[in-house]
Amino acid sequence: MEPIRFADILFIFLTLAITFTILWFVKKAKRKPQQTPEDNQSESSESVNPEKKEDLSMLTSNGFSFPEFNPDCSSLLCRHLSKQTFEELKNKITGNGFTFYQAIKSGIVNQDSSVGVYAGDAESYPLFSPLFDPIIADYHGFSSTDTHRSDLDPKNLSAVNPDPDGQFILSTRIRVGRNVAEMPLGPAVSREQRNSIEVQVSDSLRNLSGELSGTYYPLLGMDETVQNQLIADHFLFKAGDRFLDAAGLNRDWPEGRGIFHNREKTFLVWVNEEDQLRIISMQQGGDIEAVFSRLMKAVKEIEKSVAFMFDRRLGYLTSCPSNLGTAMRASVHIRLPKLAADMATFKKITDAHHLQIRGIHGEHSESESGVFDVSNRRRLGVTEVECVQDMYNGVVALIRGEKELE
Repeated sequence: MEPIRFADILFIFLTLAITFTILWFVKKAKRKPQQTPEDNQSESSESVNPEKKEDLSMLTSNGFSFPEFNPDCSSLLCRHLSKQTFEELKNKITGNGFTFYQAIKSGIVNQDSSVGVYAGDAESYPLFSPLFDPIIADYHGFSSTDTHRSDLDPKNLSAVNPDPDGQFILSTRIRVGRNVAEMPLGPAVSREQRNSIEVQVSDSLRNLSGELSGTYYPLLGMDETVQNQLIADHFLFKAGDRFLDAAGLNRDWPEGRGIFHNREKTFLVWVNEEDQLRIISMQQGGDIEAVFSRLMKAVKEIEKSVAFMFDRRLGYLTSCPSNLGTAMRASVHIRLPKLAADMATFKKITDAHHLQIRGIHGEHSESESGVFDVSNRRRLGVTEVECVQDMYNGVVALIRGEKELE
């Protein structure tokens, strides 16, 4: 028997080393790749809302890296989310299981957003304050040391109809957003919580009397005849747009949602749309005082049985920081064909009175036939009366500007 040579031993050793190396790489390749926000679900979020297992907005931030924003992104999220702030907040999660990723997801997916962040509950505002506070200051001119003020008294409003002949103002609409105390906001609410809110709010609405008395219509299982009438009245709201969808506000649609309106169709409540209550007063023409008075009466009546989410510093809390404070939008549909051809002058007037210009079909829509939706921009740090007064003063200036161009 020949003795084993050194070369043979070396050959055997190298063969074994190569074999084990190959096996190691094969085993590594079969491992599950590092999870991203889109495929990593936390146990905590599933335990809060188990029906959301397929909902990307419920995922935690494990493996969540600083988002890549387009060079032309101009949202408040793009402007204020620094890498330092991101690292500070990326693993934060509220007691309701709402993550930082959920808070900014809509602004990442939709980089043409104006704001780009949503709150999932009351805790979101202090927990994510390193990002939310600069956004709030930028949008509202409201610092972290300011305190919101409120005035719900119609007697303090001076707004005599600016268009008694109906030449310019087609309609007036004032709404406020409200959310139910001790509940998460829409982006984090569970199916059971949303359904409970619907029951509580609809019971309150059915008990309204006088000019506010009316009927509640659940969206789920709605009769076709009722649906067609609500569409004809322009009352029926649809599932949210891509901005709201990315924020998790379309989950379980249309369950838990509904519409209430009074007999005269001048008072309307949307239940569990972007906010849990959108309380709306409206009518044809420019009697702004009447519209505001009806709204304030309705808010006070509903609050007798439904406690609203309120913060001493930020006012009424809403899912989008742009609506904080009064959570009010006071608007008119107004026909201004001359100013429509001179948008520089149009915008100069609206900017001077803290107003927004939209198309008549809401945010992100275009004007039709020189008709615009003009509304207050300021909501936080000003009272409800001041919001409506802003709108009124701006409308008076717009009508004057339109007449000057005739």
